[in-house]
Amino acid sequence: MRRALVQNVWAIAFWGLLLWVGWPWIWEFVWGVEVTPAERGRRVAEQSGCFTCHGPEGSGGVPNPGSEEGEVPGFTGGTPMMYAKSEQELREYILDGAPARKRNDPHYREKIRGWLLVMPAYRDVLSQREVDDLIAYIRAASALLVPEDPLAAKGQEIALRAGCFHCHGPMGARGPSNPGSFKGYIPGWWGNDFRELVRDEAELRQWIEEGNIDRLRDHWIARRYVEGQKVYMPAYKNVLSEEEIQAVMAYVRWVNRGEWQRTPLPLGQ
Repeated sequence: MRRALVQNVWAIAFWGLLLWVGWPWIWEFVWGVEVTPAERGRRVAEQSGCFTCHGPEGSGGVPNPGSEEGEVPGFTGGTPMMYAKSEQELREYILDGAPARKRNDPHYREKIRGWLLVMPAYRDVLSQREVDDLIAYIRAASALLVPEDPLAAKGQEIALRAGCFHCHGPMGARGPSNPGSFKGYIPGWWGNDFRELVRDEAELRQWIEEGNIDRLRDHWIARRYVEGQKVYMPAYKNVLSEEEIQAVMAYVRWVNRGEWQRTPLPLGQ
């Protein structure tokens, strides 16, 4: 009897610990939570202290006395093209603190001695997948991936100006937490979340114009979550023109198709 009780206590403790440790993954699996590579990369950046120097979400760094720019560069606004000639060099920045061509340059080595802050090397800290995810986040945040289609390219500019990326994440990679919503976060445009919420062009237009769609408003369960979420999709019907709405639709569709994920960043300055 005593032995069985002890075994039960250990079993409860074991499964309780497993549930506590694995809850984020269990929650994501059960609820179909979508975590894009860029969102994983954002988490890597946050957990690795990248935003401490490169600024919130990589939006611009802290002052760096002694450096030529006077501050640590960010990831956004096309900034990576000023420092890397290829995505391989971005990897070398992460893994070794600088690309090989710079590390092997005695003038560069002498120059960084006068910097207050120098990029650390993460080779012994991050796994290959974590580096891949971090690169995915930098790609999305860089604003260097632009559609060839002029209408979609204009839609990207409008989405930036309208603040769409603040909620939906860089390039719609997935947004921050949204208490009360069905999955607990603001959905992105990359994958299944988008396809579940947008069945056709009419629904995409209605999301942009009205901030909601009839299919969810008419469903008693979905309506409960839509009305209970803390962050609402705004209605742009009286803010954007018809041409601007068409442009944003073209851009969002371009993002969701995903061909850009195989396109190298235009670096090389």
